[in-house]
Amino acid sequence: QVPLVESGGGLVQAGGSLTLSCVVSGSLSSDNFVGWARRPPGSERQLVATITSGGSTHYEDFVKGRFTISRDDAKNTMYLQMNNLKPEDTAVYYCNAQNDYGDDYWGQGTQVTVSS
Repeated sequence: QVPLVESGGGLVQAGGSLTLSCVVSGSLSSDNFVGWARRPPGSERQLVATITSGGSTHYEDFVKGRFTISRDDAKNTMYLQMNNLKPEDTAVYYCNAQNDYGDDYWGQGTQVTVSS
């Protein structure tokens, strides 16, 4: 069973919005969420935003003010609300969690494509 499953990607025009979701299951819980990363075409995976178990958030400069990371512990779900999307936001987006031993888990990824 895959412990992290993302959804919510798609094709959107520049300036539009999307909300990504990541559901955790199995031996992981919402407390294990770390954040979101993305892999643009032809590039390495890059951090987008993180959230701690206490709810503190961090955003990379290229999404600050446009993206919002959040969690719903009752639903074991982490979200990434993305507003004012730009073509350079086109990427495969991954959610990341870490267990109590420091092992990283990644979802299968969800494609976000922003047309100009």
